[in-house]
Amino acid sequence: VKGEPNVSYICSRYYRAPELIFGATEYTTAIDIWSTGCVMAELLLGQPLFPGESGVDQLVEIIKVLGTPTREEIKCMNPNYTEFKFPQIKPHPWHKVFQKRLPPEAVDLVCRFFQYSPNLRCTALEACIHPFFDELRDPNTRLPNGRPLPPLFNFKAPELSGIPPDNIHKLIPEHARKQNLFMALHS
Repeated sequence: VKGEPNVSYICSRYYRAPELIFGATEYTTAIDIWSTGCVMAELLLGQPLFPGESGVDQLVEIIKVLGTPTREEIKCMNPNYTEFKFPQIKPHPWHKVFQKRLPPEAVDLVCRFFQYSPNLRCTALEACIHPFFDELRDPNTRLPNGRPLPPLFNFKAPELSGIPPDNIHKLIPEHARKQNLFMALHS
């Protein structure tokens, strides 16, 4: 709930956003976006990206990949920590983090989840319209068993309210928009 204080142990350590480690008490969707990135990275790597054994160790694991946060980034996470001194560590290039050959769209999406400044992380909508998911918008995409995909784009009007039309067009492919219109007209 926006504005409600929360506790830093709200989620499992490996998926915990850095602002929670820094003691932030306001829970935002940006925290969920960070956790989503952790899950996606773990699926791509086959192991957790940030396997910290404590809160401090968790922050060390994050810094090993993202590099040392700037004073401004620390301020975005928790204004009370701006005077803390951290060792200066350069970010680890994403292509080295994901040594396997991965589609560049996968790496690009993951790195959009991992911004120290919560307001710079991609939103859920931005993630859904990212090119990484374009294959799901292809009407010829099938499940591994050859069956068609389940309905993925049958959003209700309230779910789409406030989304700019160009983003709706990126989110919902033309074939699904036509099918949704057909279903609306014949129900």
